[in-house]
Amino acid sequence: MNLNGTLMSADTEIAKIDNGIVVPINEKRLPLYLQRVNDFEGWLINRAVDRHRANSRLLKKALGLTLAEETEVVLKVHAATITDHYWFRASGSYLTYDEVKFKDNIFDKLALYGDPDSFNYPESTTPELTNIGSYEKCWRIVDGKWWIYKQGSENERFSELFISYFGQALGFSMAHYELESSYIKTLDFTNQQVDYEAIYSLAGDDEDYQKSFEILENLCPAAVKDYVNMIFLDTICFNMDRHTKNYGVLRDINTGDVRGLAPNFDNNIALISRGYPNNIERNKDRMIELFVKFVSENHRARFIYEKIDTSIITEKTIKACIEKTKFIVDAERICAFILNGVKQIVELVGDK
Repeated sequence: MNLNGTLMSADTEIAKIDNGIVVPINEKRLPLYLQRVNDFEGWLINRAVDRHRANSRLLKKALGLTLAEETEVVLKVHAATITDHYWFRASGSYLTYDEVKFKDNIFDKLALYGDPDSFNYPESTTPELTNIGSYEKCWRIVDGKWWIYKQGSENERFSELFISYFGQALGFSMAHYELESSYIKTLDFTNQQVDYEAIYSLAGDDEDYQKSFEILENLCPAAVKDYVNMIFLDTICFNMDRHTKNYGVLRDINTGDVRGLAPNFDNNIALISRGYPNNIERNKDRMIELFVKFVSENHRARFIYEKIDTSIITEKTIKACIEKTKFIVDAERICAFILNGVKQIVELVGDK
């Protein structure tokens, strides 16, 4: 595919695209991925909706994109997304950001649960073409704010909601989650005032804690505190699905400066999402082993960990968060699992 035009940030030109080659105009404001590697087509592909989601296939069929490659799908909406201000203006186009940015989404029901009536809607621009991730989901605007609605089992929805409440109780930076009917929804934490970029942009698929820590420390030293808090919470709540595409940083849209780590989100494959774990005692727990190894070898990470007030992680705190979810679960087993995880970490790392 011949890619010629301009990479935009809102209405500011930040790079020329010459047959897919990025020629920076303002390098500091480039997407982090393009600062690492001059691969504009790869950047586009990483913005494409997951082709393996059943409802994304229905959406593409409704929009006449069944045989389209990822780049063609993304360019259907000028490579725009809800969570950042980047987009592509093709050569010869005079579009403005106001004409490109999403203001509504009539295909939300089709993307979320395959609504048959939505399949017959007239062709319209939709943020679903750049709504990445493996779960069936959709963007929906409510009172001027964008929310992501996501499918999930009862245990997945509980785990996502509980961890959001639990992290807040510990004073950690967490995305805002709510239940609505049989779905869980989260508020767009950018509020379209900052740009979100996944750490994948700089780390690729490397999930090593030390690698991500070093990247964040170089980008924004203040971000490493929230990173250590995040992986500590991942560890005690057994979020085995933390990867480089479900956490990242927030950037200033005018300067490109990294403001900090984005709020903790995407915890639906954690805790009891796959059923109650058998290893309640947390002996030889792989998540704990990884965390302990990391903070034992990284002195700055250990210093941050030691500032976490583990004394507030009590049965009372955990049960209060469980009750807040309104789900009926085995609170005793969940409490034991989390508390034993904290105990193991404290004993293995040593005195604070």
